[in-house]
Amino acid sequence: MRHRTRTLVKLVSAAAAGLFAVGGVTYSAQYTLTVNRDRLLNAQNEPQNWLMMNGDYGSIRYSKLSQINRDNVKDLRLVWALALGGMQDVGQNGLENEVNPLIDNGYMYTTDGWGTVYKIDARNPQKGEFVWITDPGVPHKGNVPRTRGIALWEDLVIANLPDGRVIAVNRDNGEIVWDKMIAKANEFGSREKFFTAPITAEGRVIIANGAGDGKTRGWIAALDARTGNELWRWYAVPAPGEPGSNTWKDKNNAWKTGGGGLWQTGSYDPATKLTIWGTGNPIPQYDPQARPGDNLYTNSAVALNVDTGKMAWYFQYTPNDSWDYDEVGIHMLHDSAVNGREQKVVTHFARNGFFYTLDRTNGKFLKSGQYVNDVNWTKGINQKTGMPLDYDPKLDVQIYNPAARALRGDGMKRACPTWHGGVAHQPTAYNPIKKIAYGAGTEGCFTQHGAEVKFRSPEGGIDEKGSQERKYTSDLYYGSITAFDTVNHKVIAKAVTDIEIRSGTIATAGGLVFTALQDGWVVAYNDETLEELWRFNVGTPLKGAPVTYAIGAKQYLAVQTSGRHLHPVKFDKLENSSYLFVFGLN
Repeated sequence: MRHRTRTLVKLVSAAAAGLFAVGGVTYSAQYTLTVNRDRLLNAQNEPQNWLMMNGDYGSIRYSKLSQINRDNVKDLRLVWALALGGMQDVGQNGLENEVNPLIDNGYMYTTDGWGTVYKIDARNPQKGEFVWITDPGVPHKGNVPRTRGIALWEDLVIANLPDGRVIAVNRDNGEIVWDKMIAKANEFGSREKFFTAPITAEGRVIIANGAGDGKTRGWIAALDARTGNELWRWYAVPAPGEPGSNTWKDKNNAWKTGGGGLWQTGSYDPATKLTIWGTGNPIPQYDPQARPGDNLYTNSAVALNVDTGKMAWYFQYTPNDSWDYDEVGIHMLHDSAVNGREQKVVTHFARNGFFYTLDRTNGKFLKSGQYVNDVNWTKGINQKTGMPLDYDPKLDVQIYNPAARALRGDGMKRACPTWHGGVAHQPTAYNPIKKIAYGAGTEGCFTQHGAEVKFRSPEGGIDEKGSQERKYTSDLYYGSITAFDTVNHKVIAKAVTDIEIRSGTIATAGGLVFTALQDGWVVAYNDETLEELWRFNVGTPLKGAPVTYAIGAKQYLAVQTSGRHLHPVKFDKLENSSYLFVFGLN
């Protein structure tokens, strides 16, 4: 594969250890040359840095920095901006660059939709400057520009590429250390693809196939971080004879193209050595009669042993789904009081409209509560089992609420929430001090009819030409940010936006929650009331979640731009761009 590395700034080594203060709080500055295992395990203790896409192994996206706070956030201003590449040949949907930079002791690492990796010197308070740029040579023909981020391990920057490769780049000079083709085409010609950022743990790079909707089987795999060699692979849709295969009761080998794609990065629990991910919807999405059964392990939280890839537990949110309620979103790991007792939990803003709390050691359901404004596909969740109240284990094709469940031959039926959410993939946040979780996404409903999907033959493969065309419409379509009390399991605040939010959230010790909007606004809210405190428009669509970091004693906020989303939006006068914006106080 062709690739090109440009070294633009001479690197300055930082070998000293010391202390620094931000907002009156003193932190340890670990000026090591590599992002080693201990640093990743203790990422929360380095708030001046942002070492993982979702902040830490628990994916809580919480920063202890407090220099920027409720009182002074109104003074936040743009301090520098830097143009990135990646907008070439992006097509009508623009750049699917839902990414934020990683920061380690004054240096940023990021990528663009075509997989070019950048190292940026961010120590100058007035400008960012490229250290090196590595273009791995992804062919634009036949590929779509999309990324949700990168990972760091020791002296490597690791990236998934749109053409199915995974690369490791030397963080000092930008040279590619290893380059492996991992995602390939299945027997029907459908291509596997990477829609998630990798996560690194215990010397492994955990990656996932996200092209479930593209008629492949979702999978999670581990690569050796030093060599890129594959160590294990787990499929979200089991083959015949494997555990869970009896929940695919069709006669057309639907499992071969059964979906369950994973397109948001998982979490990691070092105490149990389990990596926890959310899986996508079954395929075909909207015809459950084409794949009778619960369709394990789609629409589920799954916990895999990071050493072996063996599944330790699972919890399925919506069996036999027909609304595209895939549960690929973030699964946050933290401690929380359940019935008066502190427990190790995993919490999740489910796309089906409910917030769930599970025991992260065994996947046992603990409790749930509705967080979106409108739900009608089920009467609610059984608080003993975690299953929808309408779920009938004796049925191969679930009925749920017949008024919202369009089966073959049915006319138009309206379901809530919309197939885009509540929270779909957007990174969520959790304040461990206040026990509040934050989710940004889409509110609303949609209407569809019962369209029959046909297979090519008993050997499998979906017959697109022979299948009935699906008709659908959307209504009540708008965005929201929700603050959810994880102890009492109830919504405590909600802020509404005109358009869906494709970005995510970050919570800080300064009493703030930040997000970014597709119509160019970066916004700060009071973390308890969601009262808006500040906003700034960068004039281009935003789908990457903001992050915060510090250089010396000064705190910054960074957000990376993207293309717009094709789904219903209420603006049409912005141009796509590939840019990095950084904000700070006067």
